[in-house]
Amino acid sequence: MSTAEIIIAEQQATAAQAQDVFDNAPAVEPDFMIGTWKGAELRTGHRMDGMLGASGWWGKAFIDSETVHPLLFPTADGRALWALDPRRLPFGLLMKAPLASLEGRSLAGLVAASRPVMGTRKPKARLRTTEYGGVGSATMVYDAHPINDVFRRIDDDTVIGLMDLRGANPYFFSLRRDDSLPVLAQGR
Repeated sequence: MSTAEIIIAEQQATAAQAQDVFDNAPAVEPDFMIGTWKGAELRTGHRMDGMLGASGWWGKAFIDSETVHPLLFPTADGRALWALDPRRLPFGLLMKAPLASLEGRSLAGLVAASRPVMGTRKPKARLRTTEYGGVGSATMVYDAHPINDVFRRIDDDTVIGLMDLRGANPYFFSLRRDDSLPVLAQGR
């Protein structure tokens, strides 16, 4: 097993190790990302560590380059996925909140209960190629927030993602192809 595969499997690394894995991983074309992907946080000591896990975040769906659902959550019965509208999230507040207090807590019930208000059937991001660190690679561009998630290939079914937000250290996560659950068309 390579260092990159070990770090992805353990979901733990220093920020420098995660950056090294990302920098040395090959770029991917946007078409490579088409499909549904299950996500996992890569804990690096980032101030957002634990937030996605505590929220019950499941992953992302890339239907085509114009139709991306960046925040998927399982339905209450666990048989499907629903898309959360990131426009309704206060990212500025989240970046200042004491997120360390989420350690070991679950907000999944709260997020699930918010589905009637936070859910959407419309795409909330696009897929493009952008350059990061001198390398052009597939990037998810949020519609409502100045956030880009840049992807690099670990293997045929796994990518490492780097959330790029001005003024914040990179936040790392991984995605693994997983089409086991349908994405619901519901909400607004």
